[in-house]
Amino acid sequence: QVQLVESGGGLVQPGGSLRLSCAASGIAFRVYAMGWYRQGPGKQRELVATITSGGSTNYADSAKGRFTISRDNAKNTVSLQMNSLKPEDTAVYYCNARNVFSNYDSWGQGTQVTVSS
Repeated sequence: QVQLVESGGGLVQPGGSLRLSCAASGIAFRVYAMGWYRQGPGKQRELVATITSGGSTNYADSAKGRFTISRDNAKNTVSLQMNSLKPEDTAVYYCNARNVFSNYDSWGQGTQVTVSS
């Protein structure tokens, strides 16, 4: 059974930084592409960043230059370093694991990020 547990959310002022982490269990981590998605108030869930098992990354335009996704295949974790945060980054951030063979998605419970002065 796949379990994804996010941590690291919170309240930060505009221009600040946060680091989100996601610990995965119950999966063969190396065969999963990992990602972060977010859902802001009144909005649909959207892609933030993804990373393949080999380390190739993809970012939403809104995240390019400010966010960095990384993974540790030895520890079964994926992280999202978020810098220069803006109020529009306020959202619930979800960790995603996609099986590269079946394309089946698994999701974490989400962690709240609030950017406000």
